[in-house]
Amino acid sequence: MRAAWYTGFGPANEVFEIGEYTIPVSGHGQVLVRVHASGINPLDVKRRDGGRGPMMAKRMIPHFDGAGVIEAVGAGVDASRVGERVWLFEGHLRRSEGTAAEYIAIDATRANPLSDDQSFAEGACLGIPAMTAHAAVYTDGFVDGQTILVTGAAGAVGNYAVQMARNGGATVIGTVSSDEKAARAREDGASYTINYKTEDVVARVKEITDGMGVDRVVEVELGGNMKTTAKVLKTGAVIASYASMAEPIVPFPFYGVLANSPTLHIIGCFTMPEDFKKQSVADISRWMAEGKLTNRVAQEYALEDIGAAHASVETGRPVGSVVVTID
Repeated sequence: MRAAWYTGFGPANEVFEIGEYTIPVSGHGQVLVRVHASGINPLDVKRRDGGRGPMMAKRMIPHFDGAGVIEAVGAGVDASRVGERVWLFEGHLRRSEGTAAEYIAIDATRANPLSDDQSFAEGACLGIPAMTAHAAVYTDGFVDGQTILVTGAAGAVGNYAVQMARNGGATVIGTVSSDEKAARAREDGASYTINYKTEDVVARVKEITDGMGVDRVVEVELGGNMKTTAKVLKTGAVIASYASMAEPIVPFPFYGVLANSPTLHIIGCFTMPEDFKKQSVADISRWMAEGKLTNRVAQEYALEDIGAAHASVETGRPVGSVVVTID
């Protein structure tokens, strides 16, 4: 099979190799998937650059997310799954062989039905972003009637969080950095958008909520936004944060936060309880079947251009997910 791999950390245009690789065999509880699309997340870029742990093998085939067709099953898996179109998650978790290859053998619970009206590229967008968004929105239960602030509402996780909060009956406020991203967030279900570069976020949130503040914040930049977030919370609100890249050491205005006694959740999609992951998959699949979840593909690259695909993700500019197609 064709695959992309690296044997050492470094810049994408220097370390990637494309070539032939042995097709894996599906073991007990696994399925063998012919991968047609492989999704790229910031985590994939950081891992390739050496920022997320050591090499786990001499060769690393990257990417956690993908989509394709089941071609074989291992012991303990119903043979009727052969031929099923699926979206994949956790393909590169604690292992060296991810989805940037023509085939992957993966736990059957990580291969989920993908409807015919969804392309493989769209299916490859799900994985980390959708599972993270679901956890950020629903870790504390139902959100019907709540007001939720989604920071970075046009980003990969933010995009799904807006849709999922809307699907749960919440009123969504999204922060964005451009008119284009504001339009995208409104398409996804945000009732209000705030351009954090040109508007006063605290003042706008208080105006929108009649001074009450929000019930929940889905936070893309906990450290950079904490001083602002502390001023827009209702008493007993929840902050669910999945990233803090600009300020990884989070400054914490304790007494400013104490006034509203919020709960802070640090969201890691890989470490969520297994039952919650099953619920996430069930909700995501249901919403897609109902036409209530849009997967946004920003760019598609051939496997041979995986270096350029990684470079695009590193710019942080694509509005949507970057996908490598393997056909």
